[in-house]
Amino acid sequence: MSVQPEPEVSASESWDQRYREGGDGWELGQPAPPLATFLRHDHRAPAPAGPVLVPGCGRGHEAALLAELGFAVVGLDFSGEALREARRLHGPDRPGLRWLQADLFDRTALEAAGLGPGSLAGVLEHTCFCAIDPQLRKAYAATVAQLLEPGGWLLGLFWCHSRPGGPPWGSDPQEISALWRQAGLMAELWEPASGSIAKRSDEWLGLWRQPAC
Repeated sequence: MSVQPEPEVSASESWDQRYREGGDGWELGQPAPPLATFLRHDHRAPAPAGPVLVPGCGRGHEAALLAELGFAVVGLDFSGEALREARRLHGPDRPGLRWLQADLFDRTALEAAGLGPGSLAGVLEHTCFCAIDPQLRKAYAATVAQLLEPGGWLLGLFWCHSRPGGPPWGSDPQEISALWRQAGLMAELWEPASGSIAKRSDEWLGLWRQPAC
């Protein structure tokens, strides 16, 4: 008797299972405190102007925070389960907040949703970078740089732990700084984050901009 191979599980299905089982260990149940404090109170924080993307938005806490602060936000994730949770917690699509199920690396899908080159005023990064395969990080940086309009910004909170394995995959502050510099973005801020929860003491906060011309 022949044994049939197990059906291959897609990446999105694998993440759906993670969300159903609570396997997204970085979930805080709220926006990351360093990002929330920076956006609410720091004079260097970007002001609402044009659309902002939150890639790998998960349960949508940062996307909802941006919408609350007056930004026009697209929360993107390729997990339908993640977006169902985001809608449950933060409400359905409405003016200023849209949920989009798509792969950040699927250029055709992004353009069909109005996310073409130079279409974004900003990108907020939190846990997408540590969730993807580290071999995709250069492609991730290139995609973000391509989506930003001249003068557009990237605000990111990066988990720079050194533990083996993942996700969440670790990273090094110097490597991250070099990655965005190589993608053509200019650093305005890159420093250890303030106000992280105890188990995230190795977070770094950064703000970069696409050159204006």
